[in-house]
Amino acid sequence: MSKKVVIVGGVAGGASCAARLRRLDEETEIVVFERGPYVSFANCGLPYHVGGAIPKRANLLVVTPHLLRQRFRIDIRARQEVARIDRAGQQVQVTDLESGRIYLENYDYLVLAPGAAPLRPSIPGVELPGVFSLRTITDTDTIIAWIVERQAREAVVIGAGYIGLEMADNFKQRGLTVSVVERADQVLPVSLDYEMAALVHVYLRKQEIGLHFGEQVQEIREDAGRLLVRAGQHELPADLVLVAVGLRPETGLAKEAGLELGPTGGIRTDAFLRTSDPRIYAVGDAIEVVNPVSGAPALIPLAGPANRQGRLAADNICGREISYRGTVGGSIIKLFDLAAATVGLGTRQLRDLKIDYRSVIIHPLARAGYYPGGSQVSLKLLFSPSDGHILGAQAIGQEGVDKRIDVLATALQAGMTVYDLERLELAYAPQFSSARDPVNLLGMTAANIMRGDVAAVDWDQVEALQHDGALVLDVRTPDEVKAGAIPDALHIPVDDLRQRMSELEAVLTSGRKLVVHCASGLRSYIACRILKSRGYDNVYNLSGGWRTYRTATTERSRLTAAPS
Repeated sequence: MSKKVVIVGGVAGGASCAARLRRLDEETEIVVFERGPYVSFANCGLPYHVGGAIPKRANLLVVTPHLLRQRFRIDIRARQEVARIDRAGQQVQVTDLESGRIYLENYDYLVLAPGAAPLRPSIPGVELPGVFSLRTITDTDTIIAWIVERQAREAVVIGAGYIGLEMADNFKQRGLTVSVVERADQVLPVSLDYEMAALVHVYLRKQEIGLHFGEQVQEIREDAGRLLVRAGQHELPADLVLVAVGLRPETGLAKEAGLELGPTGGIRTDAFLRTSDPRIYAVGDAIEVVNPVSGAPALIPLAGPANRQGRLAADNICGREISYRGTVGGSIIKLFDLAAATVGLGTRQLRDLKIDYRSVIIHPLARAGYYPGGSQVSLKLLFSPSDGHILGAQAIGQEGVDKRIDVLATALQAGMTVYDLERLELAYAPQFSSARDPVNLLGMTAANIMRGDVAAVDWDQVEALQHDGALVLDVRTPDEVKAGAIPDALHIPVDDLRQRMSELEAVLTSGRKLVVHCASGLRSYIACRILKSRGYDNVYNLSGGWRTYRTATTERSRLTAAPS
């Protein structure tokens, strides 16, 4: 017996659900309602159309209504909005936005894929002409037209999340001067830990992006035909302003219909993506998911999970009963030539959830050092101190970032441990990696801690440890130390350590802690092993070494020194 499935919303979740339904069942009647003019478009590509990397607007159209009708025999109704759900009657009320006609449509199953909308904070002046958000192709058309017509020279971006930073990059590509205002103390505050974000700060400043952290926008006002953004003690002139302070799930339709919402505010679904009404499924940015690492509910608006959820909803409607395993939040962003990626949970999330963790940071070359042209990739791993299971990972660099985060994401979802990472067999040629891939090195570094071969401390613990009497031992070369050093550190190059042990005897026998560091953590690990082999246990390696410490403390000092 054939059935009728009505889908509310297209793009990633709704469109993938519709196509999958047709592939599974030739007889099902499928109707897709989309209130915008485009049923399936690449919303992740919108910033790059503004910047010109995707020059043709048509390239953003993933699947056209004509193709969906012709190839999949799907009834596509663009510019038609579902305004109400009658659950008892299994009907939706639809408004044709072109003609104004209101009508009812029956369903056997309903799939909600309304997505999420940009937040519009209650800032005075946020509705002025020239203040934009980005969600649709129409938004990109409007922004590009404004830049061209006004011959825009300066842009202010409010928010340093993914969309805000991508737009800052693409405004710069169009030749605009760009300032970013973020009320948190870093870029990507939901995704990256501070010391990893600090690496991005340094890079963005080299690209001449103005960064204003710890500042909230008080107002946007017109000034001599332009805009003026007041944030903290700064007044930033602009020809256009982009507001990118986050997303809110589009749950109005579900809430009005009496469907259950979760504690995060997203639509609650079961493991099979059914809502509290078994005839109604929900997918995409509007739903609350479970993070498998923590087991806690979360809102994680990403295109990949939305696409998979749409596919699984179709499977379940067709009786296959396949569960959704949750969303680990694997994501990546390109900023000029730099990539930043993350998966799983970060430090703040783990602390908030009271999950015990340990972490390591390394800065290896992305490929073999003897092969010309390589660059460093910075990796952070968070793992359980009880069994070594992976809790999260972050990566920053100009090459090989996507490869490493994908391996780490796979390992996390497979329930692997740091011991598994050190044993992974990964593809190697000098153009791509090293015989010991950075992921292997990350696993080895964490496994050394798990086995008790070395203890580690983080960059933000050093000052407190020194205050409590710990000594910092710098084992870099004299030339490295001349370029900068941790205050009050004792300098003994690692190759001289055995011959100069007498200089440490008083410290080591007194029970004081010794924090050892080099540039990135490798030479200091060797120094720690030398000391431990002589019976000194109160010795700690500085995770990430001088590079992490210098970058993070410099950025923290810059924030502290900035006018409030």
